Amino acid sequence: MATFRSLAELADFISALPITQGRRIIGIVGAPGAGKSTIAADLVARLASTALLPMDGYHLPQARLVELGRRDRMGAPDTFDVEQFLLTLRDLEMSGGPVFAPGFDRTIEEPVPDAIVIQPEIGTVVVEGNYLLLDSGGWERVAPLLDLSFFVELDDRIRLERLIERHVRFGKAPADARAWALGPDEANARIIAATADHADHRIRLK
Repeated sequence: MATFRSLAELADFISALPITQGRRIIGIVGAPGAGKSTIAADLVARLASTALLPMDGYHLPQARLVELGRRDRMGAPDTFDVEQFLLTLRDLEMSGGPVFAPGFDRTIEEPVPDAIVIQPEIGTVVVEGNYLLLDSGGWERVAPLLDLSFFVELDDRIRLERLIERHVRFGKAPADARAWALGPDEANARIIAATADHADHRIRLK
């Protein structure tokens, strides 16, 4: 297991890997606020013929979370549509045509159907999300579909500061942002941290 400390080093490592058949699927995993979305987007910008697939689009809709009694812990493993996520990953392996996937609107905290289109000429897909390496709740079927996985490490103090700031930026009052970051988000962060050893490599930027 290697630890990558710069995005340039990480991009060089991935670009040197052979694509044996079909698409190469790279997983970027980390706790809320760790920076996985930024890292994944940067990788896509640096690598040729590469697309981004965020896991956030597979959040269950707000109305469904209310029906299930899970709205107050949105972001937990059972508040995502893991079956649909798995279908998309399998489509990426098998489909000869475009693959459509949902995006996520953080301002309203709702998935947006078919917001992402991954064209057939794309050779590498960078998938980023919290639970790609989780071994329960149906998520255990995700890791075998990844060709390579990276776990993002970040000092918890910095991670929480960034997370609270992000919640405020997307509309939460500062007190509510802090309560959510230290409550549901932190509970999820502990679950995610326990999956770190399942990753092939780690990312800890300087």
